[in-house]
Amino acid sequence: MTESSAVTPLRDSPETGGRRRELAAATVGSVVESFDWNIYAVLAPYFAADLFGHGKHGISGVLGAYVTFAVGFVARPVGSYLIGRLSDTRGRRFALSLGMAVIAAASLGIAAVPGQRAIGVWAAVLAVLARVVQGLAFGGEAPSVAAYVTETAPPRHRFAFSSVSYGGIILGSLLSFGVLTLLIHTIGKSGLENGGWRWGFMVAALLGLAAVWVRRWAPESAEFHRARARTATAARPPFLRMLREHRWAVLTVFLNTLGGTVGYYFALVYLPQYAAAYHVIDKEQAASFMTVVLGVVLATMLLTGAAADRFGLLPVARLGFALPIPLVGLLLAGLRQGWLPFQVVAVLLGMLVATVLGTLNVFTGLLFPTEVRAVGLGVVNAATIAAFGGTFPLLAEWLSGRHWLGVIPGYVTLCTLGPALGLLTAVKVPSFATAVREAQTGARRSPGTA
Repeated sequence: MTESSAVTPLRDSPETGGRRRELAAATVGSVVESFDWNIYAVLAPYFAADLFGHGKHGISGVLGAYVTFAVGFVARPVGSYLIGRLSDTRGRRFALSLGMAVIAAASLGIAAVPGQRAIGVWAAVLAVLARVVQGLAFGGEAPSVAAYVTETAPPRHRFAFSSVSYGGIILGSLLSFGVLTLLIHTIGKSGLENGGWRWGFMVAALLGLAAVWVRRWAPESAEFHRARARTATAARPPFLRMLREHRWAVLTVFLNTLGGTVGYYFALVYLPQYAAAYHVIDKEQAASFMTVVLGVVLATMLLTGAAADRFGLLPVARLGFALPIPLVGLLLAGLRQGWLPFQVVAVLLGMLVATVLGTLNVFTGLLFPTEVRAVGLGVVNAATIAAFGGTFPLLAEWLSGRHWLGVIPGYVTLCTLGPALGLLTAVKVPSFATAVREAQTGARRSPGTA
């Protein structure tokens, strides 16, 4: 199977309700998955001392918490390979349900870990183990969602479905900030630091169990069934050979993920701490405002997906992928120098990230054929996120401790070049270009149909 292998065209189903049910199953899982993962990041400053101590030899508890955050990402490529293989052989629904169950169990484990005062260093060890397990599951979950949506979305609404499914990740982040805001207003900062942070992980576990139940009723991808029937007796190529055969797809996923993950973790996770480091705004006040930012991000993603279906992916992506390159540095300079308020900068940075993420699920899903879609997309995606996204809070905290935080704007701007370059490599994948043309042709022929 080579990179020119055709992606089987996706046809509209007359059962529109079924399509919406499939989209709902993917999206609700994305919501919970994102909440379970991101609640760790937003609560890290509050549980750091409880689980990781106050620090020795100059290493703060917060830095230890972010090291553990990064360690969880290291496990993601392994999980992408293992669960991705299951997704490509056993089915999308099986992989989605398995990943969600493991993520929920790991969140419950973190909530139950005793503090350092009770069990000493074992508190940190158990937290790290729980994050590794969660990282394994998360590595397979995200590409399985992308594959499922790519295969079940009607071609005329393919990128709208992409924006909704990826929007679930934004909703999960919104919920995580919402829970943090609620906890701050009810038990306060001191209450969070004295065990109240555990409520966030308990909510994460309960939501995860609810998502497992929802996904039990989701139908399997019809395109997956057809692909499995075609390749039932065929030997699957070795993993490294598969990557070589799809090298342009691999490079495109890397470039798109690089810009998307660094932009996401800076603009939507670390920005409150960045602004607080420059004494622009109080950290808690900034974190509370992020709920507004995430709402704007979600709306922008939905508009981006609808625009890509209406005007074509490439024109919309060219504009959306180019804008962050000059604007990120300008906005952050205004924030530091005081001529742009935090609220304005946060909203505009969020909108820039949304233009990249809005089409990402289907954009990258179309690069690989069905038979290797989850594992091919997943391993590259997870490895990139592990190297650049999961380490971002750790990198920023390390730079801040050495008074080098001014390096961050240049680093983020450099990474935003990735999606723009990815447009140049994507068109070298014949099946991708064909699928994009088919979707746009279908939209012109049947405007307004479901």
